[in-house]
Formats: sequence, C-alpha cells, structure tokens
Amino acid sequence: MRTYGRIFALNPDGSRRVPQPAGFPQWAQVSTDANGFDDYVWLTTLLQCLKLGLGESPFWANYGIPARQSVAQQIAPDYYVARTQQQFASRFANLVVARESSQVPTYKINVTTHQGVKIATSVPA
Repeated sequence: MRTYGRIFALNPDGSRRVPQPAGFPQWAQVSTDANGFDDYVWLTTLLQCLKLGLGESPFWANYGIPARQSVAQQIAPDYYVARTQQQFASRFANLVVARESSQVPTYKINVTTHQGVKIATSVPA
C-alpha cells in the first residue's frame, strides 16, 4: 500500500526544515514498511485529509474539512474533524485529534501505532 504526502524543502545542508516553505512543496511516497504495517501510510493519509477542503477529493467526497468557511464564520470545524478521526480510528492502536487553543484552527494529533510508536504532531486546518 502507498500514499503520497506533501513535504517542504530542506536547507541546502540538509540539517533542518526552513521556517517558511521555500517554493513549491514536493511529494514524497510513503509505503508499507518491511514488517507489513500500514500505520505510516494511514497517518500520512489522515494528515492529507485534514488539509483537504470538503468535497475537494475527486475520489472520496466525504474526506476533508470546511476550513475556509469555518475561519470566515469564526466556528471551528470540530464536527468534521471528529468525523475524520472516526474514519481513521480503526487504522491505529490509538488515535486522538483535539483542537489546540489558538487563533488559527489547529489540531493536535496523538497516534499510537500498532508497533507501539507514539507520534504527536499539530496540523493547521
């Protein structure tokens, strides 16, 4: 199984990510690991779905959140994020998506993979 995720350029020396995205993002392929686990594939897909607009995908109409409309209306898209969490929860040992307190709708994702790896990241909606 494989999916593609957007990543931004590294510094010329490869040491760390640049603070602001430089140029266009690049696409990176994420595949099933050597032990046959798809956790990183599903995590990448979850992150991409949280970045999608509602109905933006030509294949999966129920994926995505109405982030732009939510910002314009000053209402966080919690219902759609909860629905996305429910869609992906069976793919992990544990998945929690919670809203962070900030001006921009940002969601904290805590994942425990089937191998026991704990991953925490934030995604702006």
